[in-house]
Amino acid sequence: MTRLRVPQTLLASIALLAIVALLGSGASASTQQDYISALVSATIVYGLYMFVGSSGVISFGHISFAAIGAFSAGVLTIPVGPKHLTMPGLWPFLAQHSVSSLESLVIAAVLGGVSALVIGFPLMRLSGIAAGIATFAVLQITYNVLNQWTLIGPGPTTLALVPTTTGIWVSLLGAIFSAIVAFAYQSSRRGRLLRAAREDAAAAQAIGVHVVRERLLAFGLSGAICGLGGALLVHQLGSITTDQVYLELTFLTLAMLVIGGSGSLWGATVGALAISLLDSFLNTAENSVHVVFFELTLPNGSSDVILGIIMTLVILFRPQGLTGGSEFSLAGLARVGRLIAASPAKLRHRPARSEGPPAPRTDM
Repeated sequence: MTRLRVPQTLLASIALLAIVALLGSGASASTQQDYISALVSATIVYGLYMFVGSSGVISFGHISFAAIGAFSAGVLTIPVGPKHLTMPGLWPFLAQHSVSSLESLVIAAVLGGVSALVIGFPLMRLSGIAAGIATFAVLQITYNVLNQWTLIGPGPTTLALVPTTTGIWVSLLGAIFSAIVAFAYQSSRRGRLLRAAREDAAAAQAIGVHVVRERLLAFGLSGAICGLGGALLVHQLGSITTDQVYLELTFLTLAMLVIGGSGSLWGATVGALAISLLDSFLNTAENSVHVVFFELTLPNGSSDVILGIIMTLVILFRPQGLTGGSEFSLAGLARVGRLIAASPAKLRHRPARSEGPPAPRTDM
């Protein structure tokens, strides 16, 4: 049964991604962007899950790799002519070359992975609060470099004129590819070794697991997936600023992973899609949205407050996430169904409580 559960999780995740894409394909152009955003978010959350879920080490720096992927893909796909007008200080190699959107996705993934390996080499010895602070510092450094260094991008201005090639089906393919990579890693020997180190690092080292090396490998792979997610994001929006790949996206993707369940691929899928669509709805509701028979208008900032409350409640009452940290299983669904079906029968046949004190024993 254990062997069947993991493929079931992957197939269930792909099916859920496909359902979201099908719903988005029939929606209006503006609403379809919400579904595309959900699929792009799933790609980034899969990258985050590969490291945080497998190692148990919190990382605030993974959006750095999404930012690197977004800006590299955006700069490289803008036609050569407009580059000289919008980014006059650009490095000559970047200014004189342009690639296709597909090539930019590959380049973004490679740059995200290489950056993660280089950055992770000195950081993977850290755990707990130290790791969180160090990865947050990485996010700050990346933000300031992209925001100030006009040799590699537009600096504090908007990166515009990026080809918008991330439609509903491209975003679906990106999310499916990321889910497969995350599934392959967690099913591999490397993934199992890192999860063993997550449960007990000292015991894992005692049996020969090189914890730092396993963390670094996961960090590099997850950085590549986040880089791919950043490239999909910039090709969805057509323009991007450094603020769009900074604190808000960092905490939103972490909330998706925590609420869904950081310990499983199924939890990452459910959390990313559910929270992304909810966030899109709440943001729309701040400008008024029609719900059944009435207009719903929320105060500005309500989306952040509501998501914060949901995350707090999940951490307090279901710390393993909505999925309980478990992978999808048909056997589990069948077991739940049998329990639900059996409950009324158990209630009907429950013996009535006897009233009054019990009869005295006569065998003493």
